[in-house]
Amino acid sequence: MKNLLCLAVLLFFASLSFAQVPPKKHPKTSGSEWVPLFKEDLSNAIKPEGVWSFEDGVLTATEDQNIWSEKEYTDFIIDLEFKTAPGTNSGVVVHASNIDNWIPNSVEIQIADDYSEQWSKASPTWQCAAIFGRKAASKQAVKKPGKWNKYTITCKGKMIWVLLNGEMVNEINMDDWTSVDTNPDGSEIPSWLNIPLAELPLKGHVGLQGKHAGAPIYFRNIKIKTL
Repeated sequence: MKNLLCLAVLLFFASLSFAQVPPKKHPKTSGSEWVPLFKEDLSNAIKPEGVWSFEDGVLTATEDQNIWSEKEYTDFIIDLEFKTAPGTNSGVVVHASNIDNWIPNSVEIQIADDYSEQWSKASPTWQCAAIFGRKAASKQAVKKPGKWNKYTITCKGKMIWVLLNGEMVNEINMDDWTSVDTNPDGSEIPSWLNIPLAELPLKGHVGLQGKHAGAPIYFRNIKIKTL
């Protein structure tokens, strides 16, 4: 009995420690702990009327307006698929504490068509899987337009990890971003990101950016798990 109790305690603490580590591969999201971020009828979303819709399980927008989770999250994993079109510029937005002025009050994990002339020549912090304006992805892992990509984004405390198409391509500790002018590596922060990441509240809405820069974006199998 004593041995069984010790084993149970060890497994408990092991599970706690595992929960703090981001997935090293895209998780299976069929378990009950994974729930759709948005219902098919979008009844649990904060959204503009007539812009966002599901068709055959694919969520897309007709305008450059975001859709937001009604619920606020702090520690979570969001797992989804996305497909770009030529020129797409979109993103997954986390820790959005003010959705009316979301750009400086959130963290955007960029989605972009890195193969297009515009985005291939953009700053690396504007390319796909970057923490937008803050930290570039370690490599290009996004597929060409028309192909589905897999994102798993983990937010735990001040840490954010980005897994794209099976590769961990970004990791950030928000506490390292204390300046409104420059990133830790000395690169310039866009002027509209005028709140340091270190000062952002962690509790906030999760959102998706719409048809930005005139090119569509497509999402499917969007699920979230609280930690």
